[in-house]
Amino acid sequence: MQLEDYFDFLSVDDIRIKGTRIGIETILYDYIHRARTPEEIAETYPSLNLEQVYATILYYLHNKEMVSQYIADWLEWSHQQLKAQQLNPSTSALRLRKLRAEQKVMKKADDSQISIG
Repeated sequence: MQLEDYFDFLSVDDIRIKGTRIGIETILYDYIHRARTPEEIAETYPSLNLEQVYATILYYLHNKEMVSQYIADWLEWSHQQLKAQQLNPSTSALRLRKLRAEQKVMKKADDSQISIG
């Protein structure tokens, strides 16, 4: 079996673990930026086995420059998406923010009554 056989190369910016919807960036972010072990990563994602996690890490180590750029591009895209969501929140997000604010006000009122009483 070739190392590349573990992956589905859907496009230049979309490499997934074969048979899953999990992108290599998910595993590699946990491995590189969160310093998680392959065993911890495999436990986190039930649709993956330890062999797939090790194959992803090995693919990264064999193609470090290309995969590092892939991850950097993914991180940049993620940050752009987050900014766009913050600037244009969905109606659901606005409702949740409103509910949180109302709960915060109610908690403060409850805490004030407890300290007075």
